[in-house]
Amino acid sequence: MKKLFSIKSSQSKCFMVCLLIFMLASCKPEEQVYDFVSPAQVGDSDAAADKWALGAYNELSLMFRYSEFPAVLEYDDDYTTGPSWAFGELGAGNFQGNSKQTDPLWTYSYVLIHRANRAITNIETMTKTTPEYKNNVLGEMYFLKAFSYFLLVRAYGDVPIFVKAVDDGEDINQPRQPIKDVYAHIIDLLTQAKDMMYTNAKAQPGRATAGAAASLLAKVYVTIGSASLQSGDVIVRGGKPYDLVNNVQVRTMPSPITFHKKQVKGYESFDSKQYFKLAMDMADDVIKGKYGAYQLVNFNDMWTQAGKNNGEHIFSVQSYMGDQDLGNHLTRDFAGLVENNQIISGMWYGLRDHWYKLFEPQDLRIVQGVAHRWSRNFDYANHIGTFYPNNDEYRKKALGYDQQTGVDGSGNPIITHVPPVAPYNDGLNYGSGTDANYIAFLNKFAYPSDRSKDQSDVNYPFLRFADVKLIYAEAANEYNGAPTSEALASLNDVRVRSNATPKQMGGAGGVGTLVAFRSAVLEERAMELALEGDRRWDLIRWGIYLDVMNSIQGNDEVGVTKVRQERNLLYPLPISEVSTNINIHGNNPGWN
Repeated sequence: MKKLFSIKSSQSKCFMVCLLIFMLASCKPEEQVYDFVSPAQVGDSDAAADKWALGAYNELSLMFRYSEFPAVLEYDDDYTTGPSWAFGELGAGNFQGNSKQTDPLWTYSYVLIHRANRAITNIETMTKTTPEYKNNVLGEMYFLKAFSYFLLVRAYGDVPIFVKAVDDGEDINQPRQPIKDVYAHIIDLLTQAKDMMYTNAKAQPGRATAGAAASLLAKVYVTIGSASLQSGDVIVRGGKPYDLVNNVQVRTMPSPITFHKKQVKGYESFDSKQYFKLAMDMADDVIKGKYGAYQLVNFNDMWTQAGKNNGEHIFSVQSYMGDQDLGNHLTRDFAGLVENNQIISGMWYGLRDHWYKLFEPQDLRIVQGVAHRWSRNFDYANHIGTFYPNNDEYRKKALGYDQQTGVDGSGNPIITHVPPVAPYNDGLNYGSGTDANYIAFLNKFAYPSDRSKDQSDVNYPFLRFADVKLIYAEAANEYNGAPTSEALASLNDVRVRSNATPKQMGGAGGVGTLVAFRSAVLEERAMELALEGDRRWDLIRWGIYLDVMNSIQGNDEVGVTKVRQERNLLYPLPISEVSTNINIHGNNPGWN
């Protein structure tokens, strides 16, 4: 039996378990239906409406139980890396090789849509609810549906639309709808939701808000704007990751490469400039507080237990420590489980050297946001520690160094060894290397209340205020045909928060042109939103995904293949959907 999203009292949990069984059973007509809690028994009140809503929210948390999420969103891009065995078929570009890695995006999204539809049907018939509360809960369900369809349309292109639940008369064999119709549905849902929902000042922590709906709408608009843009250049720093010198891997610096964008298939009917204007205006409304109070919080307050639902985090998937259903593996997978000062499990997925080298050395996103020392359990027993990156700065910190401090009476140099600095002076013998154990592991998910437990209580950040600031900067640049002072200020707000040097319009490295600014924003998104499920989709919407991936020229530094083909632009539909839905005829191009 499954516990629900954020119910705390044992009485509420018991009731919601029964409701969830009813809702799950209604999804599977071929199985026996245990409907001992009927919709009528749920009641007619604000509390009853909330129970239906929580039944839908629960699916969002369940998505993260077994690491299918965020893998299906995150592991296929130019900067994410890790051991080949952990990346599997998905990370290697064979999206159909292991359906357990890709199918959950389709399956979970449609279950979430189903639950939201069931909630909407039952809440709409209620007559004893407070009008404002009823509107808010309905708005939350509209948001969850829009959120799900946005995940689906980006990944699969044309997808079925379920306006209502199958239980309420919708045909289960829905045909795929064109991309433009899916977006029309998403925009309609979010346009209603943003004016129905509470702001973050009144909403319960962790629940979707008016600001979340408006922010997602801005993201939808900017996705359409960039995907429908017919042509243009984008500069991305990347390319070949290393050279072999005497069979020794010598890491390269990321090189600026100009890519020519392609209009994304299915977006031809959209007016790019119109949607950039919509994105700019909606993001501006969020920034100015029309839909709630948000801010760029201090860097040190972003990734903490106390700060995980603060004014930076507009919408996140909530989780609970040690809960087999509502916990997640984010800490284990990205930061590692720690006990007795050693990594006991995990810490597998991170970012490539080329990503790390995008940053200035003083940028807090690598100074504090990246792990620079650790010891895995099998190394700790042998007094071995690891440092990253393997550059001159961190070699000196971890290993110490020799320096000349004078000359003796004969004029010979006096060499003094400067010992390792704290925290590398802890008695471990530190080293670094070039395999998948030596990559940029982020601290974004390293704040659980108990870092030794597998199921963590860190949140997954789907929408942050920094994202909105960068959406505004991008959209304003594209709509105006050149960066404005307001767009530059929005970009620099994100940079300055992390102690990065503000960008300038002119001079060396200036971003005063359309292409230079566009490229700077896209790079800033890669830096700021790393491992937050954005990079693949940013490359896709800008029509440069294939070129950027293939510019890596094969495997990355640690052996993960980045070679991609046309078929990788879309995920394959689950075989079960193609084989059973009589109105779906064939899969996406290149997939069986």
